[in-house]
Amino acid sequence: MADKVVLITGTSTGIGLAVAAAAVRAGYRTVATLRNPDKAGPVRETGADVRRLDVTDSASITECIDGVVADYGRLDAVVNNAGVSVFGTVEHLPMSEIRRAMDVNYFGVVEVTKAAMPHLRATKGRVVTVTSVGGAVGQPFNEAYCAAKFAVEGFMQSLEPVAATVGVGVSIIEPGAVTTEFVANAHIDPAAVVAEAGPYAPALNAYINRTRSAYSTGQTADQVAAVVMSALTAYPIVFRWQTSDYARSFVASSLSDLDGSIVAGITSHWIR
Repeated sequence: MADKVVLITGTSTGIGLAVAAAAVRAGYRTVATLRNPDKAGPVRETGADVRRLDVTDSASITECIDGVVADYGRLDAVVNNAGVSVFGTVEHLPMSEIRRAMDVNYFGVVEVTKAAMPHLRATKGRVVTVTSVGGAVGQPFNEAYCAAKFAVEGFMQSLEPVAATVGVGVSIIEPGAVTTEFVANAHIDPAAVVAEAGPYAPALNAYINRTRSAYSTGQTADQVAAVVMSALTAYPIVFRWQTSDYARSFVASSLSDLDGSIVAGITSHWIR
């Protein structure tokens, strides 16, 4: 991997930070990007080349990717990892929050991929995108988040055969619960959101209690990063990767659920 250049988005914490560290260890020339340079301390310690990239800012995306190609002469892989949690049900969520979920989690992925594609065609490179089991299974009180992740998976599944005709591999990564700062960064006060939930309060309280348990036993970011690295190097290229046995079982329940009853049966129990 000594000559290969990988660019990773959303590397200040969690999965992105772990992928940056793993890519450096694997010998990639690793460009770790993040929106806020003030949070770059941990990723700088990995030895990656740290640069600013805000996936909601077109100029930032163009400047970063053009700069990487100018400095390194090539781009071999992009790992779309930047994301944001938007929690709540549609009746209570402001439209600004729903749009933010789409801007970061979907349009950001699309725009970074679009900017990178000409360079990835030149190197027969890879696009690896971290989605979620929430990109295959809709989950209560995560309408906006899951909608964005479903959109990402539809986009990437549609792009994959087209990109393959020009030598670019496309893969998605579907983690389940991961013990990172992602949930904490949603800035949710459980007591406050339940108090403001009105008729949804009983269901929301049940969901929060279930989710706390799930995340307390979740995977580590390093375990997910190992799957990302496998996707970057796999031959033949594999499109869809789950990161645990739980994730495989959960995603399979949706992909085989022709009438929707299996998923409804699973998730309805989370809010009772």
